Amino acid sequence: MNIVVLDGYTLNPGDLSWVPLEQLGSLTVYERTEREQLLERAQGADVLLTNKTPLDAAVLAELPALRYIGVLATGYNVVDTRAASERGIVVTNIPGYSSASVVQLVFAYLLEHCHHVQRHSDEVQAGKWSASADFTFTSYPLVELVGKTIGIVGFGQIGQQVARAALAFGLHVRVYSRTAKQVEGLGQVQFVPFDELLEHSDFITLHCPLTPDTQGLVNKDSIARMKPSAFFINTARGGHVVEADLAEALNAGAIAGAALDVLTAEPPHADNPLLTARNCIITPHIGWATLEARARLMHIAVHNLKSYMAGETVNRVNA
Repeated sequence: MNIVVLDGYTLNPGDLSWVPLEQLGSLTVYERTEREQLLERAQGADVLLTNKTPLDAAVLAELPALRYIGVLATGYNVVDTRAASERGIVVTNIPGYSSASVVQLVFAYLLEHCHHVQRHSDEVQAGKWSASADFTFTSYPLVELVGKTIGIVGFGQIGQQVARAALAFGLHVRVYSRTAKQVEGLGQVQFVPFDELLEHSDFITLHCPLTPDTQGLVNKDSIARMKPSAFFINTARGGHVVEADLAEALNAGAIAGAALDVLTAEPPHADNPLLTARNCIITPHIGWATLEARARLMHIAVHNLKSYMAGETVNRVNA
């Protein structure tokens, strides 16, 4: 079996092993693949593994040997799954591998907003504490989480784990989801309409898939419903946010701040208005990228392919 990894660097920059995949067939790993390189590299492959390299209908039509596509991520919009189905190509994804790491990042944002750890550290290094007349020194407002309300949009694995952590911090939890499902240990969660979540939450965090219904969900109108003290977090998909609207709100002080791990274009264009917006934390899509999460991803990718080879396909996302 001829296995080709089209963009393996982000999954494995050198701290993981490809050996488990090598044991399943002839393996070729490319760090990155540009569009003009794609057909040459994919030609003759029985199996393609891709993270962000798009495989559209036109590309699939040129790959008669291809029988399996493994998406090295949870989201699989980089593959035209309908075209794959028409050609008898199995498409799988990797669900749930990074949930704990994403939740960890959400609370890193929350705690940074509440105590401004980096900003205060920078000011200590700049000598401002040494020059202070008092034993304590604060330049930014400090916020306690207990008793505040967090609004969670989406209640899958990650949303549920955020809720568990939030309750442990003493937060009230409101959730907007297509279905109000009861989850063991989360009976204190209150399901509310989206507008109510916006109006009553001190913190708002997105954990929903990107669909036509959620594209641009956070825009001028929805931001206007948030509290002026609200702090907004997006670790889901950049397309959920109308970036110009969010930047305008931050610069006007309409909300207290935002933290984003995803943008509409990645890497971002130099003129993205959020790069210079006030009180905006941006990290370079790192929520999924802890060593532990990537090792889990690799393990599941191998398991998916082994299952396919045994005729017992798991995590299939197309018909």
